[in-house]
Amino acid sequence: MKAGAPTPRSLVGVHERVKEIRDWYNSGRVERTLVALKNRGFGAEYVRTSEEAKKTILEMIPVNATIGFGGSLTLLQVGVLQALRDRGNPMITTVGAPPGPQIIEERRRALTSDVFLTGCNAIVEDGRLVNMDGTANRVASLVFGPKRVIVVAGINKIVPDLDSALWRVKHVAAPMNAKRLGYKTPCAETGVCSDCSSPERICNVISIVERRPSMSDITVVLIGEDLGL
Repeated sequence: MKAGAPTPRSLVGVHERVKEIRDWYNSGRVERTLVALKNRGFGAEYVRTSEEAKKTILEMIPVNATIGFGGSLTLLQVGVLQALRDRGNPMITTVGAPPGPQIIEERRRALTSDVFLTGCNAIVEDGRLVNMDGTANRVASLVFGPKRVIVVAGINKIVPDLDSALWRVKHVAAPMNAKRLGYKTPCAETGVCSDCSSPERICNVISIVERRPSMSDITVVLIGEDLGL
């Protein structure tokens, strides 16, 4: 071994130190975001892991509540959708459904769900929620209709300002979600937004929720992991 080269033991120390610094940095971002969300009228919770998130979300939802689902990859990763199915909650979701007119009807039904579950494309540290949508059903249910909305997001969705949020929506979330869904858009081929006019364009609507809408109930659950796209 060369003189001065790090030993395996010292490398372990480096990895631990890097994790410690990242945890410190992320804790500051999370704390600022939680305070800002609450100041804007949202409920806000932080959990460290996906398993804790699943337990927390299940505790928030009555066993007889009808669940609307906003197509969130984060929620699928957390496993809460399957857990709700397993315990018998009625579900309104188009995940895995074949194409057809029934999809739009299910999305309309979600507007009247007891609890609507959704992810978020970007959460600004000042407490604003930023989302994109192709058909606008998800952003519609987020801001009006369901009795309660639970927004679930990993800490990778936290951004420092609104410009960063809008950039993330168009240049990070849109290409990767278009690719995931098999859409035939330029960004799904190149990974780069070209502000296209494709019929399968995924970012037709961008919503910025400045504060909790009046007479709504919205809780944001932040998870201390990188989740979703």
